[in-house]
Amino acid sequence: MSKKIAKIVSSNSHIAYIARVLEARDGEGVPAADDYGFGRFVAMPTDGETVVGIICDSRLVNPEYMNYNPRTPSMPALGELRRDLVDEKKSLVGILLLGTMDAAGKPVQEIPKRVVPAGQFVLTMEQKEIAKFHRSSDGSVQLRYFPNLLANAGALAVPLAKTMIEQIDADCSDIDRQRLAVMANALNWKQTFGDLRV
Repeated sequence: MSKKIAKIVSSNSHIAYIARVLEARDGEGVPAADDYGFGRFVAMPTDGETVVGIICDSRLVNPEYMNYNPRTPSMPALGELRRDLVDEKKSLVGILLLGTMDAAGKPVQEIPKRVVPAGQFVLTMEQKEIAKFHRSSDGSVQLRYFPNLLANAGALAVPLAKTMIEQIDADCSDIDRQRLAVMANALNWKQTFGDLRV
C-alpha cells in the first residue's frame, strides 16, 4: 500500500524537485527510512494524472550546526513558536520527474507539462505500479526517460540507474531481463572506467 512520505517544498528546475520528509507534527505518520531511500520510485497525484519520479538525492538541514550562540532555556513569550525556531532539523529528498500516469493508468514517459505545486504530498509506489509505469502498449519494458535521467542526476546518475534497473528487473520477461542486463553492464563499465581514453 502506498504511503505518504514527504511534501514538495521547492524545485531546482522543471523536473528536479525538493521534498521535506514528513514528521510527527505533520499528522500523517512518520515514514520509515527505507520509504524515502535512494532510488525509491514515488508518485504525486494531481488533478487527472499522477506524476512519477525517483528519489535521486538527500540533504540534512540542521541550523544548530556551527551555531555557537547560547540558547536560553525558556522563552515563554514565544510559546510554540520557540519550538519551531529551535527544532528546525529537517530531512530533504531530491526527486527527479520521470513522467506521468493518466487517470486510466496509462504511462507517459516524458517530461510532465504541469508544475508540481508546493505542498503536494509525495507517496511511495508499490511494485505493481512501478511495473505498470514501465510497460509499453505491447507489454515490453520501456525506459524512454533513461537519457533524461542520466543527463540530470549528476554524479549519482550511474548508481541511480543501476538501482532503478534492479527494481524493474523483478517483473520482466526473460528478453527484457537480458536487455536490462546489457544496460547494467554498460553502466558498470561507465562507472568503473568513466570517459577513459586509451
